[in-house]
Amino acid sequence: MKNIILYNPYANNKRGLQTAKEVESFLTGENSYEDITKIKDIAAFIDSVSEEDKLILVGGDGTINHLANDLNGIVPQKEILYYAAGTGNDFKADIAPSDNEKFISLNKYLSNLPTVTVNGKTCRFINGIGYGIDGYCCEVGDKLRAASDKPVNYAGIAIKGLLFHFKPANATVIVDDEERIFKHVWLAPTMKGRFYGGGMMVAPAQDRLEKSGEVTTVVMYGSGKLKTLMVFPNIFKGKHVSHKEMVEVVTGHKVTVKFDKPCALQIDGETVLNVTEYSVKA
Repeated sequence: MKNIILYNPYANNKRGLQTAKEVESFLTGENSYEDITKIKDIAAFIDSVSEEDKLILVGGDGTINHLANDLNGIVPQKEILYYAAGTGNDFKADIAPSDNEKFISLNKYLSNLPTVTVNGKTCRFINGIGYGIDGYCCEVGDKLRAASDKPVNYAGIAIKGLLFHFKPANATVIVDDEERIFKHVWLAPTMKGRFYGGGMMVAPAQDRLEKSGEVTTVVMYGSGKLKTLMVFPNIFKGKHVSHKEMVEVVTGHKVTVKFDKPCALQIDGETVLNVTEYSVKA
């Protein structure tokens, strides 16, 4: 039996292969490593793996995103095991928060994934789309990672952004053809899972395996800096949604969010700059 370990060299601050080798202590048998970014036809590659061999994906949310988009809607028959080794690991936090579960069967979570269209490009996502101060945090985090190997404190970036740097926008949010206008919007993500941003439970009622495939859009709006700063820490336990005077939660299958000025956006942790609109189809 062979363990075929798929890794992304850019994962975990470009320590993908080094991190992938962590799984060796949990495995028996021969190990081989494959750079997922160099496999031209991932579906064909997976089909070529024998039944006796184990196929293991190692990385973070961005690595699963890469796999899902390469598969382009195909769910392989061969089981893919997943070992979480990213910087945020929001997917694992959503489906298997216990550290006792080292390997997760990934296949069923690759089915029925929503797509997002941004700046003319369409891709699938596994966790969510962050737009507003969450996108801003990823933009700043990218700059910090480029300048240093130190871990990025996204909560600290968010607090400084709320107080000093991030300027809220006005937004038009259309969910299943129902349009609403929001003023002074701090964030407007659309979620397939519950978590993003390294542990923020932004959509606590969202079920990624819900049969109809619905997604959840959460809008935090209308409040000033200090009130937002007081409520924002509740997002780590999903309790921000109880503040209905400033948080709106809507579920649906088609979502379009438009800001009245450009803002950074993140898709499963990957940043897209200068975005005024995104559209999701579930």
